[in-house]
Amino acid sequence: MTDLPLGLRRNTSNYGDRDFALYLRRSFAKSMGYSQAMLDKPVVGIADTGSDYNNCHRTAPELVEAVKRGVLAAGGLPLAFPTVSLCEPSLSPCSMHYRNLMALDTEAMLAAQPMDAAVLVGGCDKTVPAQLMAAVSAGIPSVMLVTGPMLAQSFEGERLSACTDCRRYWAKYRAGEVDEARIGEIEGKLATTAGTCGVMGTASTMACIAATLGFMPLDAASAPAVHADRLRMAEEAGAQAVRLIAKPVAPAALVTRESVENAARVLLALGGSTNAVVHLAAIAGRAGLALDLARLDALSEETPVLVDLKPTGEGYMEDFHAAGGMRALLWELRDLLHPGTPDLDGVTLAERIGDGRHFVDRRYIRARAAPVSPVGGIVTLRGSLAPDGAILKRSAATPALFETEARCIVFDGLEDLARRIDDPALDVTAADILVLKGAGPRSPAGMPEAGYLPIPKKLARAGVKDMVRISDCRMSGTAFGTIVLHVSPEAAVGGPLALAETGDRIRLSVRDRRLDLLVEEAELARRRAAWTPAPAPARGWDRLVHEQVTQAPLGADLAFLRPPEG
Repeated sequence: MTDLPLGLRRNTSNYGDRDFALYLRRSFAKSMGYSQAMLDKPVVGIADTGSDYNNCHRTAPELVEAVKRGVLAAGGLPLAFPTVSLCEPSLSPCSMHYRNLMALDTEAMLAAQPMDAAVLVGGCDKTVPAQLMAAVSAGIPSVMLVTGPMLAQSFEGERLSACTDCRRYWAKYRAGEVDEARIGEIEGKLATTAGTCGVMGTASTMACIAATLGFMPLDAASAPAVHADRLRMAEEAGAQAVRLIAKPVAPAALVTRESVENAARVLLALGGSTNAVVHLAAIAGRAGLALDLARLDALSEETPVLVDLKPTGEGYMEDFHAAGGMRALLWELRDLLHPGTPDLDGVTLAERIGDGRHFVDRRYIRARAAPVSPVGGIVTLRGSLAPDGAILKRSAATPALFETEARCIVFDGLEDLARRIDDPALDVTAADILVLKGAGPRSPAGMPEAGYLPIPKKLARAGVKDMVRISDCRMSGTAFGTIVLHVSPEAAVGGPLALAETGDRIRLSVRDRRLDLLVEEAELARRRAAWTPAPAPARGWDRLVHEQVTQAPLGADLAFLRPPEG
């Protein structure tokens, strides 16, 4: 027998007799009913993230079957395998805490099992970055296939979809504008089809980024989950994976300085999710690259917001798709992009964008001359409270709060927040700044989407809609408000945020890109001397995260999984 590096001959175990290892592998494969002719074909692995816990991935079984059709028609053998599946509402403490576990699991299975290429079936917002991180590290040629967004639901004269409308109605409920019966009724109307959130949240932002990087076709970023097009895209993903066997492209070859900058431009033009900053940094980090926050801020000054979708606009993902989708958006940005970056088939971004002869609905994808905003949706901040950086989504914020100096009300962790935020006796006014600390990537909270601190109920019921809120955690890409996120270094590692106390004054200046804690250095030194870190978790994944997780500007990845930066 010849040990060929394709199909089942790839990555055989070593018992001191490679031929025996292949013989044993084939014997077990034949127990599943495969013919010898099928077992002689090159193999495409299909990472199946279907899970009864993951509503975003409800269509994964039919997508996997469509991928298999494409692989078989192109001459390959499709073999699906399960990996960790992440769904934000179903995980404690939060899905971000397990993104790196999913990446590690997927990387190991891509590298260890016999496959010549792979199709990664994902969608839910931490799933796509985890899979791309894994692919870059494993080096297996990989096609990304997302589940796609859900459709909006028409209900009593308005359209609803998760999860911006979830938050909007919950804010109304907290403010006393919606009663318990009504909020219960709305609950059943927010997510009525399969798919990821129907707005430009993290899942959709990451799908657009994956397409920009070249891991899937441009239309695949936005086609709704329930459309027949999505199944045809799955079939094509299988065929493309087979093409990669003859002409392999290492995933890291698509993650370059130029392609990452293109992705950052797209993030800004979309008015996309703040979470994508952390995820793009992690993906770039696996390729040995840094996502420089100063450069991101410079790009934001040059890149207009052109997509008018919730949470910053009015439309939904189905509108973006019908309006021309990624091709129409990239055409508007073409002079700002690096046009030569290739996709998996070697087609350049310029060729993928085309010649501009495409339909565009200007209600949802604006022309450069008439943007939603002349500048990008995200800005980065530095200062004495965030020496290594923080971010703010200005496209979803209140401009009147951009220059604020005020007293802060500090919550030391999520339990403290939950216990006191609605206490009628809480000493808080609409002019104050709300601060949450102890919720960053190294904390037991695992960097949850808790940065969208609720407006204290007594203020909400008095008509307060927004306040400056600051934390070392994240917020959902579907959220909105004047919210400073990813403060780094986080409180759990002893960053300045750990020293903030209720009554301190904080200055936020979007104009100057500053975030400062206005406390005398001598007082901060006294507090620093009294500060002690929380004890490390006893064991397991929590302990590994505690020891290895990086700060947000490096993507909150595990340090030992990152190569040296190039």
